[in-house]
Amino acid sequence: MTNEQLKKLENDLWDSANAMRAYGGIKAADYAVPVLGLIFLRFAENKYSHFEKEIIASYEKDKGTRMERTIQEVALSTCGFYLPNNARYDYLLDLSGDKSHAKALKEAMEGIEEYQDEQFKGILPKDVYFEIEKKKDDILSNLLKTFSDIPKDADSDVFGKIYEYFLGKFALSEGQKGGEFFTPTSVVRFIVEVIEPFSGKIYDPACGSGGMFVQSADFVKHENHKLEDIYVCGQEYMGETVRLAKMNLLVNNIRGEIKEVNSYESDPHKSLGKFDFVMANPPFNVKSVKEATVKDDERFYYYGLPKNKGKKDDKITDANYLWISLFATSLNKTGRAGFVMPNSASDARNSEYEIRKKLVDSNIVDCMVSMPSNMFFTVTLPATLWFLDKNKPNTDRKDKILFLDARNVFTQIDRAHREWNEEQIQKLAVIVRLYRGETDRYLQHINNLIINTNNTSVQIEGAQKDLEQLIARLHNSLKQYIKATEKEKRTPAKEKALKDADFFTKLEKYKRTKAKQNDIVLSNLLHPIDTTPLQNDAQHEAAFHLKWSVDQNKYNLETLKHDADTLIELWNIADKNAKLKTAKVWTEHELTRGNKRIEEALEAYTKAVNLAAYWHGNIEWLQTRFPDAEYTDVVGLCKAAPKNEYVDEQDYSLNAGRYVGVEIEDDNITEEEFKASLKDKFNLLEALNNKEIELSTSIQINLKGILNE
Repeated sequence: MTNEQLKKLENDLWDSANAMRAYGGIKAADYAVPVLGLIFLRFAENKYSHFEKEIIASYEKDKGTRMERTIQEVALSTCGFYLPNNARYDYLLDLSGDKSHAKALKEAMEGIEEYQDEQFKGILPKDVYFEIEKKKDDILSNLLKTFSDIPKDADSDVFGKIYEYFLGKFALSEGQKGGEFFTPTSVVRFIVEVIEPFSGKIYDPACGSGGMFVQSADFVKHENHKLEDIYVCGQEYMGETVRLAKMNLLVNNIRGEIKEVNSYESDPHKSLGKFDFVMANPPFNVKSVKEATVKDDERFYYYGLPKNKGKKDDKITDANYLWISLFATSLNKTGRAGFVMPNSASDARNSEYEIRKKLVDSNIVDCMVSMPSNMFFTVTLPATLWFLDKNKPNTDRKDKILFLDARNVFTQIDRAHREWNEEQIQKLAVIVRLYRGETDRYLQHINNLIINTNNTSVQIEGAQKDLEQLIARLHNSLKQYIKATEKEKRTPAKEKALKDADFFTKLEKYKRTKAKQNDIVLSNLLHPIDTTPLQNDAQHEAAFHLKWSVDQNKYNLETLKHDADTLIELWNIADKNAKLKTAKVWTEHELTRGNKRIEEALEAYTKAVNLAAYWHGNIEWLQTRFPDAEYTDVVGLCKAAPKNEYVDEQDYSLNAGRYVGVEIEDDNITEEEFKASLKDKFNLLEALNNKEIELSTSIQINLKGILNE
C-alpha cells in the first residue's frame, strides 16, 4: 500500500466513522476508545489469519506427543494472542440484526483477553459498546462495515499508522483533553530523529497513549534495525490512557510494559541510571506536588529540588524541573533524552536556576530547540525541546550547546494548529547531525533529495505530453465541430453571443505560445545526476543543473497554463452558444467534458512541476546555509554556543532566541515573478467578482419570479 493509498484510506475511515458519531449524537470523548477497539479487532483478524495455518500445523504436529500444547498456547507463542471464533471479524460483521452487537463485541474482547499475558489483560474496551448501542442500535454494525474496508492483507505497519491517525484525530477533536494523551506525531518524529533509539531500553514516564514508543519503532524499522532490539517502559497516571497505550503496543508489535502509576510517587521500572533513551512530553507547570513525596528520591533531588528558599510549606514551586531531573537521572552513562518543556523553563530563576546550572555544568545538555507556537492541542504558547546526551562530555562538543530556533519552520494545518512536515523534520535533524560532525549523513540526505528531484523529470515529461496532446485534440475537435455544423441554424441570441465574443476568429487564430527559455548557461556534468557521488562539489553541480530544469519547467507550465486557459474559455463559449441541441454531433467530436479533461491534465502537470520545485527547494535551503557540508552558525536559525557564552555572557540561559539572532529575509522572488503572481491574484479576484454579479442577478430574477413581478 502506497503512502497516498494509506492516506486516502485513513481519511475515508475517519470520515465514515465520524459521520456515524455525529449521526448517533455521541461525544468524541465517549467514542474514541470503542472505535480504537474495533480497529484492534480488525488488526487481530488480519494478523491471526496470517499465522493461522502455521498455528494449526504446529498444533497438529505435536498433538498426542509429550510436546502437546493447547491451540491457545501455540497461538500465543506464534502470533502473540489467540483469536476465538466469536472474535473473528467476519462473524461479528455478519451478526444478525436481532442480536446485540454490544454484547457480541464484549464477548469477543473477553475471549481475546482470556488467553493473553497478564499485563495485557483488561485493556480492551467492553461495556462502552452498550452506551453506543443505546444511542443508536445500528451504529456498531455500521462501524464494523466501515473498518471492514481495511484490506485483508494490511500488515502491522498499516494498522499502526491507522491507529495513530485516529488517536491524533480524536485528540484534535477533544482539544485540551486530547493533549493529555497524545503528542502531535511531527514533534515526536523530530525527537526520535535526534536521539536515534536504534536499540536498547526506552523510557517515557508520562507516556500517554504511547506515541513516543510507536515513532521509535518506526525509526528502528526505517533504519533497517530489528524491532526486537528495543524494549519500552512507560508510566501513565490515567487508567483509560494506559489501556490505549497497551493496545498501541499490541497493534505495533512493540515489546515492553506500561504501568498505571503516578511518576512522582512510584518508580516501578527502577529507572535510576537504567535507560538508553528517555522521551517525554510531561504535563507543564504542575504546582500540586508535595515536597515530602520527592525529597528522599534521588531521581528528583540529585540536581536539587525546585523549592523556594525560606518557604516552610510542603510544596514544590513547579514540577517542570522535577521532570527534567527525572529524565536526566534515568539515563545510563551513554543515554540520550529528548523531551518537551514550556519556554519558561529555559530561563527560570531561583531554585530552578540552580538546578539548570548543575545540569549545564555537567555538560550533558546537548541541544535546545525553540518550537513554533500552536504545535500542541493543550497550549498555544511555544514550547522548547530539550536534548540531553550523557556521552557528550566524551566528545569534542563537551563545551558547546547547539541552539536551534525553529519557530519559523512549520506547516499550517488549520487555523489553530501547526506541524512539521517530513522534510522540515529532516532539515532540522540534519542540522543536529552536522553539529555532531556527521557530514556523511548530511551528504546522504542531499543525495536523496537530488534523486527525488531528478525522478520527477519522467513524471513531468509524461504529464506535459498528455496536456499538450489534449490541448491539440480539443482545438482540432472544436474546429471540426464548427465546420460540421456551419450550415446549422442557431438562435439569434447565440449567434450574437458568438460574434460578440469573436469566437470564430479566436478559434481560427488560436495557436500554441512559445515558452520562455532559461538563459542560464550550463556546463557539462561530470557525473550523471542519478549516480551523483556523496561529494559536496558534485552535489552542488547536480543541484545547479536541477535548478535549471526546475526553472524551465516553471516557464513551460506558465505557457501551457495560458494556452489551456484560453482554449477552455473557447470551449465554454462553444458549449454555451455553439453547441446544438443534437448532442450526438458534439459527442462524436469528443467534446463532452473537454474542459474537464484539460483541467485535470493541467492539474497533474502542475503537481509534478511543483513537486520537483519542492524537492529542489529543500536542497537549496540546506546548501545555501551549509555550503561546505559542515556545520556553521546561521543567523536566525542555529548557533553552537561555546561555554563562555552560555555560562558567562548569558548566565545559563537555555533560550535559543538569545543566541541565534534574527535573520532579515526577502521573499526571494524576482520582480517578474511578483508581477505574475499579482496578475494571477487579480484574475482570480476579477473572476470572483463576475461570479458574484452573476449570482446576484440570478437571485434577483428568481425572487421576482416567486413574487410574480
